[in-house]
Amino acid sequence: MAITAEARSIKGQVLNATDSTALAGAVCRLSADTQPILSTSTDSDGNFHFDIDIQSKIDISIEKEGFSPIYITLKNGKRGTKLNRLYMEKSHKLKEVTVTANSAIIKDGITIVYPSSTEVKASATAVSLFQKLPLPGLLSDQVNRTLSVDGGSPMILINGVPSSMTDVNSILPKDIMNVKYSRITPARYAGRGVSGLLDISVRKLTDGGQIYVWGQSAVNTTFMDAQLRTSYHHGSSQFTLSYSPSWRNYKKVYDHYYESFIGNNFRVDLEASDQAPFYYHTHDIRLRYDWIPIYKTLFSASFNIKPYINSSNTDSHNIDSTRGIYDNRDETLNKELSPSLDLFLRHDINKKNSLEAQIVGTLGKSNYSHNNTYIYPDGYTESFLMDVDSRRRSLITEVSYVHSISNFTSLSGGIQNTVSRSANTYLNSDYNSILTENNNYVYVRFSRRIKSVYISASSGAKLIWIKNDLVHRHFIRNISTAQFSWNIDSKWNIQGVFQHTPSIPSLSLLTDYPQQITPYLLYNGNPDLKVADNFIYKIMGTFNIRKFSASFQTALSDTRNCVINDISYLGDGLFLSHSVNSRKALNFYNTVTFQLRNIHGFGATLFANISHYTTAGENWEHSLTSLSGSISLWWNKGPLTLSYWCKLPGKYLSGHSIGKEENGDVLQVDFKPNRHWTLGVEWMYMFNRHGTEYPVWNYSQVNPAYRDRYIMNNANMIVFSVSYNTDFGSIFHTVRRNLNNTDNTSSILKM
Repeated sequence: MAITAEARSIKGQVLNATDSTALAGAVCRLSADTQPILSTSTDSDGNFHFDIDIQSKIDISIEKEGFSPIYITLKNGKRGTKLNRLYMEKSHKLKEVTVTANSAIIKDGITIVYPSSTEVKASATAVSLFQKLPLPGLLSDQVNRTLSVDGGSPMILINGVPSSMTDVNSILPKDIMNVKYSRITPARYAGRGVSGLLDISVRKLTDGGQIYVWGQSAVNTTFMDAQLRTSYHHGSSQFTLSYSPSWRNYKKVYDHYYESFIGNNFRVDLEASDQAPFYYHTHDIRLRYDWIPIYKTLFSASFNIKPYINSSNTDSHNIDSTRGIYDNRDETLNKELSPSLDLFLRHDINKKNSLEAQIVGTLGKSNYSHNNTYIYPDGYTESFLMDVDSRRRSLITEVSYVHSISNFTSLSGGIQNTVSRSANTYLNSDYNSILTENNNYVYVRFSRRIKSVYISASSGAKLIWIKNDLVHRHFIRNISTAQFSWNIDSKWNIQGVFQHTPSIPSLSLLTDYPQQITPYLLYNGNPDLKVADNFIYKIMGTFNIRKFSASFQTALSDTRNCVINDISYLGDGLFLSHSVNSRKALNFYNTVTFQLRNIHGFGATLFANISHYTTAGENWEHSLTSLSGSISLWWNKGPLTLSYWCKLPGKYLSGHSIGKEENGDVLQVDFKPNRHWTLGVEWMYMFNRHGTEYPVWNYSQVNPAYRDRYIMNNANMIVFSVSYNTDFGSIFHTVRRNLNNTDNTSSILKM
């Protein structure tokens, strides 16, 4: 079906050709010169609306599962057009939404990607789909089911609502309509410690429900993850329940370390081999209610609770140059429970003004016990105990306002406030510490598009009051970002950014309360810590043409008064570990990404990074050059998908310490016998007899050390996975309809 009209402001209504009822959730897309521009979905009345400033020819596609698509061509013009009623014919052959556009476009500094049907078919989970999309800087970890942007966790939105990785993992790949992505953290979220933005648009359900069940388990070790999500939509309301358990019980965990403690006229050398098994299980439960009374308003209420239990026991044999040979047992038990209620409201006042508000209340409880016991050959034992019960109450409030001055210019601002009270009781000393915090962030942002160039600037103030019975500190710091984006043509884009972000030390780092946990070492806070100021400078470029994309990024991170961990000698054979401000911390890094997609079912992504670190303090300086990267390959043929992901872990430098990132690789086979089931088998950490490895070097003159931890349970791990999803219809009522009538029914944010 093809229609030709003349318009720039576009409205229409999509109806079922069988009974003339409204079709909600139909995906409407605009494109110009084969390049995607905008995407939306019809509301509960079947209506859609676009406002565009492009006067050239526009193509519109309207698609919905179970119906034949509609294609519309709009000729050159400026007038508004109302397409009135568009009828979609049912199609028995169409099994799922088919997205034909897969090229990435960059609009106002944001990369917009529409997953293709080929990419969706080749993806068993949302994380595996993100691995195939042209989103430079976004790394998808298949093993841990996480996403990162330039090494940090991104701010995640799902249909505009702040969300978490648990929410992302519960999304079906076929439900993702488009992804808006940026490596630059927007001003609104600059104070949250996140890196970049990931805004996922998920298709909205029509009346009826959806069930999604996923699980994976290894056959050669205790490795189990699962996901259950069920949702039901009725009229203007949607209810969602999700449950995500995870369980590990690893016995083959080993540590080997060599370290020295060196002070004035004192030195001790230590060597130890540890067996350090650990166990944890977590249960993430979320109940969410979404209410959309009109298409301009969204209210979301989410109750989250996540019980977590973690225990570890380390038995080690020590060779001590001062005390001789002895054993020690280190036991840790941690229990956490933090129920929270998250209320979110978005209201579009009119076409130019939008308001968002969010309130998150949390009641946290944790019990932490750490007992380190040393057993000497003569039978003498020495124990160091840290036993803390913590209770925390917090309330996070945010209001954000956006005003569109024109189609090319916008002004936004907002305020965020966090108030909290924590009571920490140290059971071994009966010391009770009351910690209070008042954290505020106020910002304003201006943006403007001038032809093919987009510029934005933001500035804000971070104001924090923190205190306990020992420390009372007040901080006021600026957060600023300046950005430009230039679409040179339909293929090339260049971006630049400057960011200044302060890192304000936590109250625990400032609290002066020493605790001894080994015969030689004490831990304490440092009330004299200064605020660290991080200045970031970036130049980025992207190139997209059909099935190939490439990108580069050159960046410099200059952190002044960087907070690092340092060890100093106190005397009498005792050393103090605490945080201090370093003199210099520089990181210069360069990344490139290349990607091929949908070549006879084949795709590949190559990522490479080279970084140079320099850190310095009083009378010391260290430097490091590190190479890291990853490769991802996949091939899809009918119901079968083969994929391979491998990570080349790099090293990083922080203060005196050099660490190496976690290694990882996985060879995976997925089989989809029908649209409901997916069966998979994975081979993780192939040909690596040590499994995951975590080596760390310390080049401190006071505490030179080397430690290597590896988890052999992960070595050559075989994992089976299965998922099932289905949609079901309305169970409440059936409305009698006549021809041409209208049917009027239709986070924990951890900071």
